[in-house]
Amino acid sequence: MLHSPSESGFPNTRLRRLRYHAGLRALVRETTLSPANLILPLFVRPGKNIRQPIASMPGQFQLSLDQLAIEAKEAQSLGIAGVILFGIPAEKDVAGSDSYCDTGIVQQAVKVVKEAAPGLLVVTDVCFCEYTSHGHCGVLEERNGVQDVANDPTLEMLGKQAVSHARAGADLVAPSGMMDGMVGAIRYALDHAGFTHLPLMSYAAKYSSAFYGPFRDAAESAPQFGDRRTYQMDPAAAAGQALREVELDLREGADLIMVKPALAYLDIIRDVRENFPGVPLAAYNVSGEYSLVKAAAANGWVDERTLALEMLTAIRRAGASIILTYWAKDVARWLQ
Repeated sequence: MLHSPSESGFPNTRLRRLRYHAGLRALVRETTLSPANLILPLFVRPGKNIRQPIASMPGQFQLSLDQLAIEAKEAQSLGIAGVILFGIPAEKDVAGSDSYCDTGIVQQAVKVVKEAAPGLLVVTDVCFCEYTSHGHCGVLEERNGVQDVANDPTLEMLGKQAVSHARAGADLVAPSGMMDGMVGAIRYALDHAGFTHLPLMSYAAKYSSAFYGPFRDAAESAPQFGDRRTYQMDPAAAAGQALREVELDLREGADLIMVKPALAYLDIIRDVRENFPGVPLAAYNVSGEYSLVKAAAANGWVDERTLALEMLTAIRRAGASIILTYWAKDVARWLQ
């Protein structure tokens, strides 16, 4: 039955006309997802022929260097932009010394990936939690009978770590510890070591989130006491604090910035994008977001492929130009 046009324009205006054909839907789509937008996180440990499943993250593994080379070649063949490396050292100590050793596990991993997949962007996480015996992100100090991370003494160590990654051949360093002044300290250390060309991607707005649980299993980085609320952002902190963090990091020399986690913080991604429109913006689709979908899919409650693609598209739609995600290889295959 035909109707006369209403104030809204119906029936002359019918937005379903843009949806009736798959080709047309693709043609008018405003948000796209591509392997070229994605960075694959990888966990590396000493040994040979190790591909140790991570129980809380089905489909993810702790890899020895020989297995890492295989993963890197596959990621490159799938058109994924890059990998970010997290190291699990043979031994941990209070200073996290393996993190800045030229023969440390991540330094070795960088060289392996560069040789195996020279076209792949190699990003390194610059932090201490995977390397310290206490599981915190820097040098400890005691205040009022409570141990916490000492901000300023940690900065020099972060610079030392970043320089060791640069010497190994990293293409991009990514400090994640949320220490005040970390970007400036790392930029100074890199520049004075002759790495003025090396870009820096700061975890500028990293929240103290329960979504990190599975990652701490994967990286064996759970704090041995307390938590990280004194340095990571409060989940109840809105855009004002996040925007201050981003602005400070950019002033200190960050070239790219990141929001972490992604899915529960789409509002923060949007606010950062709107306030810093010309800055490359990454978002980390973290382990808990991945594992929740994996668990539901294993029970037949959701379709993993459809839901994962929808989630990642939402992160892109919110404003992230780069997504770090454990689904990177799957997405590359799904989109072929």
